[in-house]
Amino acid sequence: MPAVSIKEVAARAGVSVGTVSNVLNRPHAVSAANRERVQQAIDDLGFVRNESARQLRAGRSRFLAAVVLDVANPFFTDVARGAQEAADAAGLVLLLCSSHEDVERERRHLEVLGEQRVTGILLSPVDSSPERLTELLTNRSPVVLVDSQDPGRQTCSVAVDDVHGGRLAVRHLLDAGHRRIAFIGGPNRLQQVRDRLEGARAAVAELEEDAAALTVLETEGLTVEEGRRAGARIAQLPARSRPTAAFCANDLVALGVLQDATARGVRVPQDLALVGYDDIDFAAAAAVPLTSVRQPRHLLGRTAAELLLAEAGASTAHEHQQVVFQPDLVVRLSSRHRRPRR
Repeated sequence: MPAVSIKEVAARAGVSVGTVSNVLNRPHAVSAANRERVQQAIDDLGFVRNESARQLRAGRSRFLAAVVLDVANPFFTDVARGAQEAADAAGLVLLLCSSHEDVERERRHLEVLGEQRVTGILLSPVDSSPERLTELLTNRSPVVLVDSQDPGRQTCSVAVDDVHGGRLAVRHLLDAGHRRIAFIGGPNRLQQVRDRLEGARAAVAELEEDAAALTVLETEGLTVEEGRRAGARIAQLPARSRPTAAFCANDLVALGVLQDATARGVRVPQDLALVGYDDIDFAAAAAVPLTSVRQPRHLLGRTAAELLLAEAGASTAHEHQQVVFQPDLVVRLSSRHRRPRR
């Protein structure tokens, strides 16, 4: 069945083609009576606008896109919810893509989204080195980094101070008396992982009393499965050097460590205290509620999308903004047990 044309809608409604076009694109410019007649004709004929043609004329689509590291991670779905809120207010739809921490997959997503002329792209980059960011930002659509910073100020970015977050987590464990602490997370190419490790090391370096040891266990990803594997690696370490606490680069890894500990009969927090990062909903709902560094996930996404919309709608030179939020520590049962220093 051939598609209904705008001319047929105009004829059915008894108005000009221009009036139908205004109803579709600038309804405020049309009287209420004509809007109602045109809408009735659209409903009667089953008219569907040719969005591809409209995009060619307008130069961009009615979509925002978000390319995140892992769409299965609840942190990024919460970020996307915040971005969706801003997109809804602007009458746009949010497309969600996952790079799975793969540089080539990320490149393909950005290439296709640019070809589709999306209004803008929220990007959590796999590699945030200045050289890589320069390459990624060569795009037809505006790009705003989310959960990542851009020291070169080539674009807007919205992030959390992960160095401070890492320091908060390990300082908490040190204050509880732990002196053998594991940092668990990776891969190290992720800036978020590097920053959280930097904060952990800073907390240990700031200790003015007896020395503390930080054991770094790099993982291949930030998943529950990788956390379980890391838990097994901790269990294999000699008892005299085995960590009594672990700071994990995100909550999924921490939940995996908790699962492994439970399976082995290791008590949390008495034998192994745990701190995660992100404070996703599952953290508080775990069998042993998880202490976690809280990020304002929803606010991250909404703020990034608002900056993106402002840049996309700017008629003059746009001044890039670098927004950095401060995290806070939410203390729960997984790290509350005070360990005697030794």
